[in-house]
Amino acid sequence: MSKDSRDRATIDGFSRLSKDKKIAWVSTHYAEDPSSFAEELHQFQHTDPQVQKVLDGFSENTLANFPMPYGVAPNFLINGKVYCVPMVIEESSVVAAASAAAKFWLERGGFHTRVIDTRKIGQVHFLWRGRKHLLERAFPELEKQLRQHVAPLTANMEQRGGGILDIQLRDMSAHEPHYYQLLVEFETCDSMGANFINSVLENFARTLEHFALDYPHFSEQEREVDVLMAILSNYTPDCLVKAWVRCPIAALGSCGPDMDAHTFAERFRQAVRIAQIDPYRATTHNKGIFNGIDAVVIATGNDFRAVEACGHTWATRTGQYRSLSQCRIKEGVFHFELELPLAIGTVGGLTRLHPLASRSLEMLGNPSARELMQIIAAVGLAQNFAAVRSLVTTGIQKGHMKMHLLNILNHLGADEQEIEQALQHFSDKVVSFALVRQFLEAHRQHKEMAKK
Repeated sequence: MSKDSRDRATIDGFSRLSKDKKIAWVSTHYAEDPSSFAEELHQFQHTDPQVQKVLDGFSENTLANFPMPYGVAPNFLINGKVYCVPMVIEESSVVAAASAAAKFWLERGGFHTRVIDTRKIGQVHFLWRGRKHLLERAFPELEKQLRQHVAPLTANMEQRGGGILDIQLRDMSAHEPHYYQLLVEFETCDSMGANFINSVLENFARTLEHFALDYPHFSEQEREVDVLMAILSNYTPDCLVKAWVRCPIAALGSCGPDMDAHTFAERFRQAVRIAQIDPYRATTHNKGIFNGIDAVVIATGNDFRAVEACGHTWATRTGQYRSLSQCRIKEGVFHFELELPLAIGTVGGLTRLHPLASRSLEMLGNPSARELMQIIAAVGLAQNFAAVRSLVTTGIQKGHMKMHLLNILNHLGADEQEIEQALQHFSDKVVSFALVRQFLEAHRQHKEMAKK
């Protein structure tokens, strides 16, 4: 069936269909070859029906699974403890680069990390057409009621050492008429806490509406509160972690036939400085950091989209998008560090439901959320170190092109002998799909002629 001739149909009640019927409908109306399309979707189901049932429960209208490579980066020495870190990512060279950086710093004291704070933020956004001073005067009583009404929701979290840390009334009417918000700070311990925070905030919204109706000093007009939204913020500037490495410049060793340690250290510092002053470079620089961070966040069942959104917002906190990492050289010592907000968890959500997320946490020694924050930050710094080191020495393409070559060879069905010979042949040559195909064709023709 050609693309133009397909019946691009609509449907009511798709979500109520069985998975087989969903696959059949999508295949019939949106696939060029319905039978092969459906067959492939069926092939990407888990062999254990119970595991597949769990996976299907994570999302809606699921047709199949979309596998991603699950690898590990060993030799991460973090605060004196060695980790083998799970990473889920499809981009070539990322796991290899993290592993190489981990091995490099293993012999130079490892990674050092520290959690600065773990506060998370939620907001109730509302409109109120009243006298500001009256709302401010009423706020202590309002806060008391807010805390009282959510006590059943917060009891378990408080027993674990968390709960509501602070509630602030913010006047935002200078930016939007009649707009106010409740800014709430939370400690959610080892959970990411999204459901907990949102439940508390929605309770706050109802309490706020009832408080305005009952407060005796408000006029009739002031008794109406229009709650627009009650939702957590993924920007958590007070949920911070720091990671760093350092060593004498001489300990960096040789970085190639034409670059000594001092030259490398200065070129590295300058490259990081450029990412501090140029947003174009900073964007790619930080993307490399998140190559490492996201891979561990996904492997542990956390929300990489929230982590990225927060990190990129943090990168703009000075008014310009800048590098998340910094490098300095002082008195002969090379110092490279990363500081960023990381709101993650090790209990709740997918962290225990997803079979491999649970195994990832087991591999890491079942860390607390604070420990996992530090592991993730160290991997982000390692990834950044590996990328910048490549850029200022051999260039980024050397490692990438080797993986690209392997992908092309696999696509063209090369056997082990052909792969070995191709790797040797292209070790100092440009790699392209056409050139690799030409090499394989010539190699195979020569092999056939030799048989004759």
